[in-house]
This record gives sequence, structure tokens and C-alpha cells, in this order.
Amino acid sequence: MAALRKTSLIAVTMGDPAGIGPEVILKAAAARARRPGAPSLVVIGDPDVMERAAKGQRGVPRLCQWSPGDAAIPLANGIGLLECVRMGSRAPAPGRPNITGGQASFDCVVSGARMALKGEVDGLVTAPISKEWWHRAGHDFPGHSELLAKLARTPTWRMMFGGGQLRIALVTVHIGLAEVAPALTRDRVFQTIRLLADHLKDQLGCSRPRISVLGLNPHAGENGLFGQEEIKIIAPAIARARREGIEANGPIAPDTAFIRQGGGFRFDGAVAMYHDQGLIALKTLEFDRAVNITLGLPFVRTSPDHGTAFDIAGRGLASGNSMAAAIEYAASAAQTRRTNGRRAA
Repeated sequence: MAALRKTSLIAVTMGDPAGIGPEVILKAAAARARRPGAPSLVVIGDPDVMERAAKGQRGVPRLCQWSPGDAAIPLANGIGLLECVRMGSRAPAPGRPNITGGQASFDCVVSGARMALKGEVDGLVTAPISKEWWHRAGHDFPGHSELLAKLARTPTWRMMFGGGQLRIALVTVHIGLAEVAPALTRDRVFQTIRLLADHLKDQLGCSRPRISVLGLNPHAGENGLFGQEEIKIIAPAIARARREGIEANGPIAPDTAFIRQGGGFRFDGAVAMYHDQGLIALKTLEFDRAVNITLGLPFVRTSPDHGTAFDIAGRGLASGNSMAAAIEYAASAAQTRRTNGRRAA
């Protein structure tokens, strides 16, 4: 089905219905509808929740009932709405999450993943969910990526964050700082480099991506003076990547890795050893346009880099910028992937 579409069709899950997901989806859609070449969108969620979020918002494309197999609706004409759930009176009010909403947000992600795996959509964008309310609903997943990897039967995946200037893949993610060094292995670092290189090539169109790999310790270990991880783990992983034709460089001292020379970075993507090492730089540069990307899945998946923000839900205060960036990134990556697929065929 995907091969018959002229433009990308991106599915967006509504996220937790008590959060800002429905609001930022509609704000992002309203902003993108005015831009030429905007992809078609289908929102997977509860029609009542989405209609509630649309009230009082200006310029929001109308919501049109949609099902897999229907012709894609150009964003300028409306947003497709796939009714995945209908909570009725059990739907949570904005800012007041409940188990029903947690279950609904989980079901929407499962539905979107299955659509992406079948090729019914070209990419998947996920609005923020509450890990707490997933757990309360009986789903023990740390987040979207772990669930999507299980559904796609993808054993090796990584979390990446990107914006207009930086793209950073993480070797480790949500673990304590004391756990980072024991978690590093040559294979884990190498797989992160490889997945990032594949993404930059296949979904962003970099013919020969340049990868900078950060060290773990101050001054990248100073030849073992401040730690052995660079010598025993990171450098051998870089050497393996280079043997396999990947232009990987490092270990780079973390405190100088993001210095811009001549107005830009001298790499296409970077590999950071832990969460804050990479994300402090990214969020300092482009906080409201940062996008979360899952590497290694058989389909394009992005999300805005913010949470449910229950404290401001329903008040019209949420920014749609990060969601708009996530949709834009997914559409661009999906189009590049489709183009590369046609060339390979």
C-alpha cells in the first residue's frame, strides 16, 4: 500500500488523553497545514478526546473518519481519525489521568505499530504517554521504545535525539550514572555507531555519514589516567566500525565534542555514552524542536521530546513546536526511505 502513495502518510498516536498530546497534535497539524508538501496525517485515538481538544483552537484541520485502505487525506483538507478506542464517560479529564486513559494510550501505540509494520502508514509519531499509568493499567514497559521493539521483534535498538543542528544516539539511556560504566561493552558501543550510521544513510540521505564518538571520562580518559573505558571498550568499538566502512572518529573528549567550528559541527551524528552527556548539548541548542527517534525498528518512529505535562493540560498553553518537528522529521525520513527503496528495487 505504501508504494502507491505519492506523499507520506504519518500516523500519530494521541498519547495519554489527560495530557497535552491531543492539543499539541492539533496545534502541530494547524501549523503544518499551511506549508507546501505537508504529509497526510491520521490520528489514532478516541474521537471524543480529539474533538474536545479541537474546541477553541483556531486553524485546526477538520477531523475526518478514516480506516486503513482509505485514500490519504491531504493535511490542508483535514486530518484522518482512526477510532482505536472510545472511552465514553470513563475518559479522564485534562490533567486528571486514570487507568482507562493509560490503557487507551497503550492500545493506540499497539495499533499504530501494527499499521506501520503492515505498511499501512509510512511512519509513526507517538504523543507523550505516562509510564506510571501504563504500569497501573498492567503494562510493564519503561516506555514507547521497549514496546515498539517487542512488537517489531527488534532485539537491537537505540534511542536517538535530533534537531536542526545535532543528532545524538545514546549507548545507555535511563539508568543511574553509577551504572553507566558497567553497562558499556564493545558490542553495545559498536551497535550504537552502526545503527546511527544506518539511520543517517537510509533515512536522512547522508551518503557517507561522519560519526563522532564521545569518551566516557574527562579528557576521554587521558590515555588511561582517568579511566580505562576508552582504551578497553570505546576505541576498539570505533576501530571495528571503521573496519566495516563507517567513518567513525574518537573517542572525543566530551567537554570539547560539541564545539562548533565555522558555524557548524564537523560530524553528521554523535554517539554519547549516557543520557545527560548528549542531551544537555542538544536541549541547550534547540529545546523546543528536539525529536526522539528509535533506531533499529523496521519503520520510522519519532516523538516530541517532552512529557504529558498534566499540570497544563486543557489550558491551551502547550507548544506544538516539538510535535511539529517530530512530524516533519518522520515525514522526511519516510520519504527518503521510500526513495532509497525505489532506487534499490
